[in-house]
Parts: sequence; structure tokens; C-alpha cells
Amino acid sequence: MSPQWTGVGTALVTPYTAAGAVDEAAVQRLARRQIDAGVHFLSPCGTTGEAPTLSDDEKVRVVELVVEEAEGRIPILAGAGGYSTREVIGLVDRMERAGADGILSVTPYYNKPTPTGLFEHYKAISESTALPIIVYNVPGRTGVNVDVLTLARIAELKNIVAVKEASGNLEQIAEICATLPESFMVLAGDDELVMRVLALGGHGVISVIANEVPADMVQIVNKVQENDLEFAQKLYDRLLPLMQVNFLESNPVPVKAAMAAMGLMNEVYRLPMTSPQTKTRDSIIRILRDLKLNTETANT
Repeated sequence: MSPQWTGVGTALVTPYTAAGAVDEAAVQRLARRQIDAGVHFLSPCGTTGEAPTLSDDEKVRVVELVVEEAEGRIPILAGAGGYSTREVIGLVDRMERAGADGILSVTPYYNKPTPTGLFEHYKAISESTALPIIVYNVPGRTGVNVDVLTLARIAELKNIVAVKEASGNLEQIAEICATLPESFMVLAGDDELVMRVLALGGHGVISVIANEVPADMVQIVNKVQENDLEFAQKLYDRLLPLMQVNFLESNPVPVKAAMAAMGLMNEVYRLPMTSPQTKTRDSIIRILRDLKLNTETANT
């Protein structure tokens, strides 16, 4: 049975040791925390996982570790995207052999393909694997937007099953939800828009804030789906400052700083990512204290 990419998927951060290597024990510990909190799937090696600074061997190893920890309890959506279609196909093959249940593939960045180029890119990937593929549309990072007509064409490919929509364009997201088949899943790519995307007919979220508060994010989505909108809105409103502070600087800098302050991992980045500015760090710590999430308040 094909996995259903609905509910909350966590865009996992990649923890490093003090020396800058992938912290394999922490990868599995963080994955276990997510599973125990009830998230519906995990997505390692995406933007939040600092994929551009990981070698292909490191990406595959991270996925192997997460698959091992999950033990089939929830599906694993491995990140495999880039600006070279041939290289992406090679990485998809390795992710499949590593045990991934699906592929999250960001649009080619920097070279800004035409709609025809986007279609042919995903067509080639689709033909290379039997795994379900989710298109990741994040024009603010890639410089190219997957418009509705192009996405509709891509969605006709045999194993393109969903889109992670991080364009921030609610009109576009509404049109996708209204015009594409119900079987095609639409996932919010921005935590701040999760309530609105679900209201438009979306199926869930691939979330950054779920790294910090996975159980709360699961509750928000579950309560919306149960039509308990008052509860969901109150919890959303409470977490909104954390959603916002996570993007005061380039993701995943703030979320990794927050998780370090929560005692969950080392605060280590790879260049060109660097530690947050003092003003950003102060905001992170203040919000964590307000939410009783940092180690100082958690132990009082």
C-alpha cells in the first residue's frame, strides 16, 4: 500500500557534532522524539536539513539512520533535489536503496527552467523510480515558481502524488486545491499558513516548527480535521511567535539555535550558515521562555 503523505511531516534538521560531522546518534534521537510525539511522516535532507551542505553520502546515511529508527512505524520522505536532473536521478536511486518510502524533490534552482523544463525534469525523475514523488515549490529559494497549469501537467505523471507548496501565494494554493484531483495531496510548506491551507482543502504540512514542538503541531492539524477549529486556533495563536522567529534569519539557523537552547542538540552549522545575530537569539530565547520550552524554564 502506498504511504499517505497527510497530516504533519517534520522537515528534520541535521544535527552535527562539535567537529562538524553528522551526529548519527542525535539524528536517531531526534527522529525517535518525532515518532513518539505522533508525527505522521519524517522528511530528512531537505532545506531545513541543510541539504546543500551535505554530501550525497551524508544524505544517504542520514536517511538510513532515520529509516532504521522508524522501523516502518511511519513513512520516510527523503529529500533529493537539485539543478542537475541526472544527479537528482542518481540520488533518488540511492535514497530508494536506503529504504526511503518517498522522495521530496525541490524544483531546480539557479538555472530557472521554463515550464517545459520543469515538466521534463520531473518526468525524467518519475520514470527513474517507483517511489512516490512530492514536488517542492519554494520560489523564494529557487527563483522559479511551479504555476498551476505546470503543476497540473506534472501531476499527471504516474507517481507524482503531492506538492509541498511554499510559494506563500494563497491564491495559487487555492487554485491548486480547487482544480487538481482530490487524490493529489497539497501540503503547506509554511507553518504560518497551515490553518489557511487546510481550510482551502490542503492535506497537511511539512513543518519546521515541528522540530521544536511536534506534538503541538500534530494537535493543530488533527483538531482542524476534527473540525475543532477553536482549539486549533488557540494553539496556533500561542505558537505563532515561534513560527515567526524561526524565519527571522535563513532557515534552519533559528530553529537549530532554538533546539540547542532546548537541550536537544549541539548548535553547529556548516558554512555558509552561521550562528544567529544577537538580536535574533534574544528573540528566540524570549519566546522559548514564554512557551516554557528552554532548558531553564523546563526545569522549573
